[in-house]
Amino acid sequence: MSLRLAVHTSTLKSVATTGSPGGSTMRAPAGSVVGLCSASATLCAMGMAFLAYWGVHEATPWRAVDVLIVLLAFTGFAALASVPWIVTTPVPEESAERVGAARRAFALGIAAIWLAAVLALVL
Repeated sequence: MSLRLAVHTSTLKSVATTGSPGGSTMRAPAGSVVGLCSASATLCAMGMAFLAYWGVHEATPWRAVDVLIVLLAFTGFAALASVPWIVTTPVPEESAERVGAARRAFALGIAAIWLAAVLALVL
């Protein structure tokens, strides 16, 4: 039993330091893909609700600030909509993951939509 425990402990140490037994790269957590996909869809829906509430459909003429707000929001929507595509794109190597690129697209989408919302409230 002690031999089995020693082997198991050394395997756990190698997994903790390298990310996989015998591997040298650290993999993303198992729920990262699902979490990024669902969070991007949720924030996309919240951004669309913001645009509907803000009044894109009003009959008043648009100012330059209004166009900037809509462009920022659409940029955020494009970034958030691309997150599931980026994170689930097949990769040629097992070690290459797209989670980092998807997280950057997610952050860009959040920043653009938040900036659009703040500009809409302030201006």
